[in-house]
Amino acid sequence: MSPTTPYDGRRIRAAVIGTGAIARGSHLTALGALAEQGEVEVVAAVDIDAKAVEAFCAAGGVPHGYTDLDRMLREQRPDLVTICTPPTLHRDQTVAALRAGAWVWCEKPPVPTLADFDAVEAEEGKEAGPYASIVFQHRFGSGTRHVRRLLDGQDLGRPLVAHCQTTWYRDTAYYAVPWRGRWETEGGGPAMGHGIHQMDLLLDLLGPWSEVRAMAGRLVHDVQTEDVSTALVRFESGALATVVNSVLSPDEVSRIRIDCERATVELTHLYGHSNENWAITPAPGVPDEQAATWRDFGADVPSSHTEQLRELVASMRAGERPRSSGADGRGSLELIAALYKSAFTDVTVRAGEIGPGDPFYTAMHGNAPGWAPVVSEEVPV
Repeated sequence: MSPTTPYDGRRIRAAVIGTGAIARGSHLTALGALAEQGEVEVVAAVDIDAKAVEAFCAAGGVPHGYTDLDRMLREQRPDLVTICTPPTLHRDQTVAALRAGAWVWCEKPPVPTLADFDAVEAEEGKEAGPYASIVFQHRFGSGTRHVRRLLDGQDLGRPLVAHCQTTWYRDTAYYAVPWRGRWETEGGGPAMGHGIHQMDLLLDLLGPWSEVRAMAGRLVHDVQTEDVSTALVRFESGALATVVNSVLSPDEVSRIRIDCERATVELTHLYGHSNENWAITPAPGVPDEQAATWRDFGADVPSSHTEQLRELVASMRAGERPRSSGADGRGSLELIAALYKSAFTDVTVRAGEIGPGDPFYTAMHGNAPGWAPVVSEEVPV
């Protein structure tokens, strides 16, 4: 790797694609925080709605607004593009940005299928970027960093049993929005659109998974996708986990629990976490002073888009592949595809088996009867 990169000694030039709620909130907040530190400058925004992009630029102090992505890439030549559009647009927009030489930070789900993910990865730079990274902000912050260090160092002993829970509540009004609950526009149900964050965090803490067995159902909502799923997951380490993703749960919670040989680690929150959301319960016989060191998380840095963006910018300056990109990001999407394949075909699915030629490689519903969208046939007049 070269000792210098094109970004040394200057601000990263960033552009925002899509100016909806997530862009106005989390992305602009993260970019603004790094702008204050002299790390980035937001040079442009793009939206197909001219009035929306004009309002976004005015509110965020962004100098250039566009309704044409290619024109923005050509005229502004950003170093980094953050993508905040619906999932069906992610592949083409990410590829366009990579081909223009920009790194990409894309909201979840990154793309609707594994085939799309692999097509994006094929466009990445081979040595020092540009790379496309997924917004998996729950991986970042002091709590996750501390627990990952304990697990990696085997301080708590081997992880044995885990539970990953995203049990949220969405009413009929939520699904009255036409694009929700549809494979074509959302890419999946709560496993894809809601539980992906906790499942990704579980993989980040426990490492690669090896096999999954799952069930899914439509118990309440009139949707194409599932509204609840459950899964049993085996990890390469031998650890076993249960995974529950639901939009049917009035008592909403996001939870990860990992039982290790010497302690239980538990994270309980909803949409983001800080140090106080983590608990470590030592096994009987563990000295109090040892447990005290495990419970010392240090200065509190909550999980956030800002923390992930900070690390992404550091990777850009170092010319290194960032976390939650490439194989590191693909594992979570592959787990979701495997969950759907197992649930819809009643088989155990192993890591690495969904590839070209497998119907679940090109569609999360895998054209499975009862789950794939029904294509109406025109009746001859």
